[in-house]
Amino acid sequence: MTLGILKSIVCSGAVLLAAPFAFAEALPDAARSADVVFLGEQHDNLGHHARQADWTAALAPKALVFEMLTPEQAEAVTSDNRKDESLLEAALAWTDSGWPDFAMYYPIFAAAPDARIYGAGVPRDQVRGLMEKPLTEAFGAADATRFGLDQPLPPAQQTEREALQRAAHCDALPEDLLPMMVSVQRLRDATLARAALAAFEQTGGPVVVITGNGHARADWGAPFVLRTAQPDISLFSLGQGEAGRMPEGGFDEAVDGPAVDRGDPCDAFN
Repeated sequence: MTLGILKSIVCSGAVLLAAPFAFAEALPDAARSADVVFLGEQHDNLGHHARQADWTAALAPKALVFEMLTPEQAEAVTSDNRKDESLLEAALAWTDSGWPDFAMYYPIFAAAPDARIYGAGVPRDQVRGLMEKPLTEAFGAADATRFGLDQPLPPAQQTEREALQRAAHCDALPEDLLPMMVSVQRLRDATLARAALAAFEQTGGPVVVITGNGHARADWGAPFVLRTAQPDISLFSLGQGEAGRMPEGGFDEAVDGPAVDRGDPCDAFN
């Protein structure tokens, strides 16, 4: 699959066809001029990925940062395997990663064929380490202060973020586990921010970051953490909604998109 082929977008049970770059016509000037652009998504939404691919092609980034890749996976991307969807999927061991179908993500790689690839995924053992050590140590003490992880969240934000974790897990998590879940999100935000900053410093930008809506929110997600570390950097964040349900949090722009029928996600907890 390449951007030269019409993309199928699932919308309300029907299949619509969108020409390449259809979404990029509305690309804001602030995104075009930013050093780092965060493109949020619902991970299993094909329409969101189509917009990400179009914006990426229009922005022509020097670097692409993926939440879905670890640094080791990113190093497996070569000039040869990135030209072929099947080869790249195999090189990334994508089928074992737990992320949705690689066919949704490959057009983003194809949209910036010369961009350097960075992985910002947090390995499972690093996440598990939060059970035994503080957030600053899990992230790395040398960078924790720069990226603001040495400071507790404001109490109101901590409470709100715990409530979001409670709802996201259908009230199935023990209450004493919620603070750690918030710490996991902070760790992921900071890891994305650190990778994006490294990508900008090493390539000169622009940099496009592919991540979930929650990490792309500018009020407390990875853009906020990145600006904490480097106040002078110019950022833009995009959030993507589904059939009128817009993502929570602050974004430079939030756009609507197609819905995905997931059934009742809380069935998995019953």
